[in-house]
Amino acid sequence: MRKLCPNYDREDALDTVLEVPIPEEMFTKMGTNSASRWQNMRALMSAQAAAADKSTPLQSKSNNEFIALLKLVGSPLIPFQARPDQPLTRPLKDCSIEASTAKYIVQQYIAAIGGALALNSVKSMCAVGQVKMAASEMHQGEDSAHAEGKSEVGGFVLWQKNPDLWYLELVVSGYKVSAGSDGKVAWNQSSSQASHANRGPPRPLRRFFQGLDPRCTANLFLEAGCITEKKVNGEDCFVLKLETDSNTLKAQSSSNTEIVHHIVWGYFSQRTGLLVKFEDTKLVKMRPIKGNDNVFWETSIESVVGDYRYIEGINVAHSGKTTATLHRYGASHNHKRKIEETWMIDEVDFNICGLSMDCFLPPADLKREQGGEQ
Repeated sequence: MRKLCPNYDREDALDTVLEVPIPEEMFTKMGTNSASRWQNMRALMSAQAAAADKSTPLQSKSNNEFIALLKLVGSPLIPFQARPDQPLTRPLKDCSIEASTAKYIVQQYIAAIGGALALNSVKSMCAVGQVKMAASEMHQGEDSAHAEGKSEVGGFVLWQKNPDLWYLELVVSGYKVSAGSDGKVAWNQSSSQASHANRGPPRPLRRFFQGLDPRCTANLFLEAGCITEKKVNGEDCFVLKLETDSNTLKAQSSSNTEIVHHIVWGYFSQRTGLLVKFEDTKLVKMRPIKGNDNVFWETSIESVVGDYRYIEGINVAHSGKTTATLHRYGASHNHKRKIEETWMIDEVDFNICGLSMDCFLPPADLKREQGGEQ
């Protein structure tokens, strides 16, 4: 990962520290020579799209479509609020068999991840990683789509502080997406689009549940039920399921979009106790301005995680693959699209000194009144 960029405007100038470290492969593609790479890097750091490659990545037809795909895979939110102040145990009284089984499985997960004492000692986190993305075109019909074409590379930096404070910067192919939460509102913006707030109360980033934040993962699935057993890459797993309640769905819906359901699954290894797969499915009904033909958008995202390593006594997943399938149907529509992201964590640190509330402030131009779910 490249963390510094030489300043070609002045020979005696110091190297520029990149806010988001990027893979060497991405830096090489940003221009034909050192000077053009520097110019494109400066444009990127100014939140402008770099112009090294005029073609639009990930089989998309426009820059806005590419940014939408980046947000879909790179910075989606889960439907539930984080509850980091909750204890890592729940009473079993009056629980169903499915709920009590899920609580037992989560306790095994907590033990496998480092124990409650280690998890309770974490007050903040920073992670640096790299991604490689590929996508299919929008296919018509029920046939399954396959990600193909040229892969795009990039990097990200993720900051988090309890309770609901987090900030993400993701750079792919010269385009930048930022997202965050200040504990009151969750928001996102990009290098080509203005910032806006997400509807409903602030929620955690989905990426936390890809093996990066074991405490939030444990708190989430303590409210789940164990519904079945399945194999993931040859590993026998317990499957825990959570369904979003109607009031939460209503708060996240808008006048012309209704979230019909949003369901989350966690797959926990019976052998190691670790989370090996995180999956969620969201169905949104779009009401037309004229007529009665509703259009449905179903987004299914599954993340297979692995390469667990201990960092300061906590077992953190360091690599994985996320696959998102976007299905549009209803009226005269029946299209599918698939986007894949292979990711790897380069650095993880806990209890970051000097991480204040100022690090999580939303953009000054945040449009809360126009907030909507992506």
